[in-house]
Amino acid sequence: MAWVYLILAGTLEVVGVTGMNKVAKNNNLQAYMVLLLGFIFSFSFLGLAMKTIPAGTAYAVWTGIGTVGGTLVGMLFYGEAKEWRRILFIGLILVAVIGLKTTT
Repeated sequence: MAWVYLILAGTLEVVGVTGMNKVAKNNNLQAYMVLLLGFIFSFSFLGLAMKTIPAGTAYAVWTGIGTVGGTLVGMLFYGEAKEWRRILFIGLILVAVIGLKTTT
């Protein structure tokens, strides 16, 4: 169950980052709610995951999911560059996260 919590935490980090982008563009209550709730729930699930998963592994996986998710959201919804090097490095992050999962 800890890995499910960790995946939820990473996904909610992406929600929080999306909220940051919304705040930068539309300084309104809804944008702040997305940002705050995304990060509050993200940290909550990260804390639950870290009861079982070692802190270093949990943090690395959480930031990896957030980095990949944030980059993909930027590329798909905010017009960020979709060049092959960015996709290659996203793949490397995913390989590293899978490697951490298999060694924990």
